[in-house]
Amino acid sequence: MNKCHIAYLACTAALLGTSLGAAPSTAAAHTVRLVKPGDSIQQAVDAAGPGDIVLLAHGVHHGSVDVTTPGITLRGMGRGTVLRPAAATGASGAAEASSVSSASSGTCAAAGNGICVTGTKAGSVEGVTIASLTVTGFRKTGVYAHSAEALTVRNVTAVGNGVWGIATERSPRGVFRGNTARDNGDAGLFLANTVTEEEGASDAGGTVVERNRLEGNRIGVTVRRLRDLTVAGNHLTGNCAGVFVVGDENKPKAGRVTVRENRIERNNKSCPKTARLDALQGSGIVLTGTDDNVITHNVIRDNAGRSPLSGGIVVFKSFVGTTSERNRISDNLLSGNAPADLVNTDPGVGNTFQGNSCVSSQPAGLC
Repeated sequence: MNKCHIAYLACTAALLGTSLGAAPSTAAAHTVRLVKPGDSIQQAVDAAGPGDIVLLAHGVHHGSVDVTTPGITLRGMGRGTVLRPAAATGASGAAEASSVSSASSGTCAAAGNGICVTGTKAGSVEGVTIASLTVTGFRKTGVYAHSAEALTVRNVTAVGNGVWGIATERSPRGVFRGNTARDNGDAGLFLANTVTEEEGASDAGGTVVERNRLEGNRIGVTVRRLRDLTVAGNHLTGNCAGVFVVGDENKPKAGRVTVRENRIERNNKSCPKTARLDALQGSGIVLTGTDDNVITHNVIRDNAGRSPLSGGIVVFKSFVGTTSERNRISDNLLSGNAPADLVNTDPGVGNTFQGNSCVSSQPAGLC
């Protein structure tokens, strides 16, 4: 080995040694805060900082919790970690109610929700994760988020809640993956711009709803007055309707939603008419008052009913008279849907039906 090469190796080693020796430690010390049944979840959440994990032990926890700190994870140990409403006070429940009072006295509980992730008008709360637990029996919503950017909800079971299983407003860039929403009063998964004001669709920033199971709800997934999101690889069955993409007369219009590679079967539960929506039964995918959506490579079978919204894939003029336009329905596999596999009662322009495998359509000729 020549002297030049030896000198090069010595110099390189010296530089590496200097670099390694001078490098400061940048690893953050994140804390795992274990909460056992009977302990206060809220106290643990309030003490957590960005990057911390609040870990709920296996068993039944009671109360609601407000999450307002960015970057924290609230996680259970699987379906056997169960969150229920706070027990009623009384002679038999006084001790238990006392132990959870700090977790059930906030705005989340007052609104009838289980877990709430909420920002403010001044700014969103970012990067929160809710994972691996069951939320059940709440008067309104199991998991609710408002102004929560980049929220992740995964492997959550939301069952038997009064209105929504999992719901968000003004919460872009979300990820909803591997959840089960069953037997909730309205939608299993509900994503919206806002439910309290009349305004145009907001940008969902590429929100992803994938590999969830939605069963026995009024609607499996509702996307209301939003743009730019994907609903993919979900299994929807036993609801009154599978997927609703909903817009209205406000500007900008709702749309630019991709619904692909979902299994949507036997959504034949019967739901009565409400103030905002006709009776529902047997609806696979419904587009109403919304533009520029792509509905592709879905399997849609045996959804049957007599509602104006019944059918495999239904394009429907909204109840306020807004048409749906430039929607592309292609390469879907449909069978056994009634009154038809494909239904287009919307006079809007530019809606196309191509490459679908189906038997029946209204009007004829769409298959």
